[in-house]
Amino acid sequence: MPTPDDTASVRLDLWLWAARFFKTRALAKHAIETGKVEVGGQRAKPARGVRIGDALVVQRLEERFEVEVLALSSVRGPASVAQALYRESDASRLAREQARAQRAAERAGFQPPETKPDKRARRLIRALGDIDLL
Repeated sequence: MPTPDDTASVRLDLWLWAARFFKTRALAKHAIETGKVEVGGQRAKPARGVRIGDALVVQRLEERFEVEVLALSSVRGPASVAQALYRESDASRLAREQARAQRAAERAGFQPPETKPDKRARRLIRALGDIDLL
């Protein structure tokens, strides 16, 4: 006979909001409806029940989280409590860190200006002796 803990579940959109993956339940619902959240490798509906031990894949902007549900909550609490609701896989964490480092490296590189230098900028370039930049 199943115990009450085995059948306990929380709505998927509510759990994602409580675990602080999304700022509002509406954003969580939208992400689920657009296929950004998978439960057990399948697309889910916002009202689907999440149980302890479920494997979730959450796509948020450029980040992809692969998590296992450790606890259930239907109230949004502090971030320290929210982080105790799930455990992210090491492969997922490593991939997110590498992607973040890659984006930071792309932003830090040289980016040429989108427009031609104006009269003042051209004078400054000539004064520095960098004729090649014209």
